[in-house]
Amino acid sequence: MTRRIALAALLMLAATAALAQVNLPPGKWWRRPDVIQMLNLSDEQQNRLENVFRNSANDLIDLRGEVEKQSIALRAALDRPQLEREQVRAIAQRLNIARGRQFERELMMLVDMRAVLSETQWNRMRNALDRLAERKQEERQQQARPRPRLR
Repeated sequence: MTRRIALAALLMLAATAALAQVNLPPGKWWRRPDVIQMLNLSDEQQNRLENVFRNSANDLIDLRGEVEKQSIALRAALDRPQLEREQVRAIAQRLNIARGRQFERELMMLVDMRAVLSETQWNRMRNALDRLAERKQEERQQQARPRPRLR
């Protein structure tokens, strides 16, 4: 029973962290032809966005690695036959701190990228991201619906 509670708590932490992530398009979006066209990005803007990404990349790799290490440690602590409550709490705190640092670095990268875009470009990107998020939400809802049984 204690294991189930701990697993449920871990899943809630993971869901909260996922929702808190910075909402950027995947990959090097400033190099995708459809995004370049939609935002009317200049070559200079694309290069500046690339520089922001490069300046952030090493930090983000290290921070994501730390989140992964703490996640693995937490899973291992939860899989032990005898749960050690204080150990789990300490690992959870380290994981939470690591996620916070990752979120902050991603957010600062977003701030730097936002500074490269005009207000119109930013609004276009936000609208496109909002539409994408809505479509993903609809897909998740459709997948969660019970399917009729075939007889």
